[in-house]
Amino acid sequence: MKTTEKGLPEDIVAYMAECCKLDRSESYLIAVLQRIQNRFGYLSRESMDEVSQRMQIPAARVTGVATFYHFFSFKPKGEHRVTICMGTACFVRGAGKVLDRLKELLGIAEGETTKDGKFSLDTARCLGACALSPVLVVDERVYGNVKPEDVLRILTDHGLPKKDG
Repeated sequence: MKTTEKGLPEDIVAYMAECCKLDRSESYLIAVLQRIQNRFGYLSRESMDEVSQRMQIPAARVTGVATFYHFFSFKPKGEHRVTICMGTACFVRGAGKVLDRLKELLGIAEGETTKDGKFSLDTARCLGACALSPVLVVDERVYGNVKPEDVLRILTDHGLPKKDG
């Protein structure tokens, strides 16, 4: 992956340049930020500053847009992203207990990443799979009807080391 002297990959810089040629180029800001997050897993201060400079959008506006939308992250995420749905259907059917088991096994709270960088734990308001509640997503794989006793198996399938005993 070739990067510019400032740090963003050349393909993202080229995409920004194309966006800047279009009418209302500022309306492509979210798409640019999504490309950066898809590449790096989060938005760094440096990358947002470079977007601001290259697209001639005030830094406060770039930051404002990025912080407004919950799907943007400002901290590096783990190799495996674990998300538990906490929507009404999932919560009523035991998502809180599944979340407690995830926290116990991973040793982190929601919004955190394990020290080894392997797992990040997040919650979602609704994942739109209420018939499968409670729903757990690891990376892009969806698990339905999850019970606390299923969590260890699911995590070990994604690389969590099995503990003796």
